[in-house]
Amino acid sequence: MKIKVGVIYGGSSVEHEVSIITAVQAMSFMDTEKYDVVPIYITKDRQWYTGKMLMDMEVYRDFDSLKKYAKTVCLTNIDGEYCLQATKGIFRKVIDKIDIAFPIVHGKGVEDGSLEGYLESIGIPTVGPSILGAAVGQDKIVMKQILDSYKIPNPAYTWFFDFEYQQDSETIIKNIEKLKYPVIIKPARLGSSVGIKIAKDRNELVVAIEDAVKYDSKILVETVIKDLKEVNCAVVGNSEYQETSLIALMKTKNEFLTYEDKYLSGGKGKKGIKGAKGNNMSTSEFDIPAKISKELESDVKELAKKTFKALDLSGVARIDFLIDNKTNKVYVNEPNTIPGSLSFYLFKPAGKEYKALLDEMITMAIKKYKNESKKISSFESNILSTYNGSKGVKGKI
Repeated sequence: MKIKVGVIYGGSSVEHEVSIITAVQAMSFMDTEKYDVVPIYITKDRQWYTGKMLMDMEVYRDFDSLKKYAKTVCLTNIDGEYCLQATKGIFRKVIDKIDIAFPIVHGKGVEDGSLEGYLESIGIPTVGPSILGAAVGQDKIVMKQILDSYKIPNPAYTWFFDFEYQQDSETIIKNIEKLKYPVIIKPARLGSSVGIKIAKDRNELVVAIEDAVKYDSKILVETVIKDLKEVNCAVVGNSEYQETSLIALMKTKNEFLTYEDKYLSGGKGKKGIKGAKGNNMSTSEFDIPAKISKELESDVKELAKKTFKALDLSGVARIDFLIDNKTNKVYVNEPNTIPGSLSFYLFKPAGKEYKALLDEMITMAIKKYKNESKKISSFESNILSTYNGSKGVKGKI
């Protein structure tokens, strides 16, 4: 019997469209001899839909007109089965059932642990990072604090809340200027380079901050490495085992890889974008494998594994790095806990096909679920049987 894989994607994030592309692409590569793929699409207004029609990219060009052919559902646990239950109708019938959830989501509100938390609360086996790994990977500030604790190199930084800037912008700016210009300003919990700007002086800094606070209440400011190259390395595995991909050397005409570089520029990358069956969702240009020294290659791969483990990641994550060309020092820029195209294009040139990568991710999730099911999660004793509401419960315990 085939395993029913519920691929969950979309959401209210600004990376909604990127998630759709990644998910539709992944669904088209899954091994249909082993898996029955069930698409579960979350709209920007947080409605959940299912239906095989959702596996066709063309549907999303005019979804409002076509959504009447899909079913609105909620995912719930009914007697130990994970059911997609209708949200309309008197009887709320079960539309479909799944065995395992495969979130392919990007950005705040889904990739940040929110979705993972819900899936864990109903008990379904889930592909990808833990709640902690997802949350930490999405919050660039907490992520950097953890990297610091593991002595994993990352660019010097400071951060603040939006209300702190509104209350005392002068103090915040003076603190930032201790880093020295140029600096890069980032919303702390967004991805795909949304809301990011470089400032070379105070005027540009103010403009960049005012733009960043439109997207997030936490703002990260980092020192800019002036003479650098950006490289990416993906990791597949879990806390016990990590396998690195080839390394990609990124190319851009801008000071950093922008959203336009990644998705809108029309560039062709190494192989180009060909839709759901394409080689790589991103339009960024890159060289695979990166033409860097063996020593740098070793440093990047070792730091990729160390970062993956420190942040409690699993499944596939892509770690982005900055290399200072003057010193050859490698810095972790950020992790992508559920990366675009699931970074299969970084594994494929080394011989791991996308179908095999997806199969490996699902297999690891099932193994993790079985292992965690053996752990003690509750006790036989029922403290409620001795609870006296008028006196409280502590004394009885």
